[in-house]
Amino acid sequence: MDRLVNQAPLVLMTASAALLATVYAMQYWGGLAPCRLCILQRWPYAAVIVLAGFAWLPVTGTVRRVLMGLAALAIVTGGAIAFYHAGVEQHWFKGPGSCSGVAISADSLEELLKQLMVAPVVRCDEIPWSLFGISLAGYNVLASIGLAALAVAAALRRTERP
Repeated sequence: MDRLVNQAPLVLMTASAALLATVYAMQYWGGLAPCRLCILQRWPYAAVIVLAGFAWLPVTGTVRRVLMGLAALAIVTGGAIAFYHAGVEQHWFKGPGSCSGVAISADSLEELLKQLMVAPVVRCDEIPWSLFGISLAGYNVLASIGLAALAVAAALRRTERP
């Protein structure tokens, strides 16, 4: 376990890059268009790559712990968004009106056309892909739990890496 915590920045960078590469491959090569919540879940992983990258540099233990703490915060934020998204998909929570198919109401034909033109194509409350009954948002929750635990362990570690 000590070795894993010592290598936490590298593990977090690699895992975050792999997760982003996977969803981009599913989007561009697999034709799986993301909804707004899907796209929002990607930003914390990009932040983790940057934070963990700086933590991997030869910095003091305190700076490294702060960077790992910030990475943990980013991962928890992404996990919370993913949990919300999974709940929207399962209809536990009401999704944002911008991507959950809220009824369109308009007083004129022009207003109706305007609303239809800005309406998103991809809905947040539908599950476009799942494996073993778990959606991508659900897998993101699981990944976030593991990665956040590693980042917190690295943030709390008081010794310098070898």
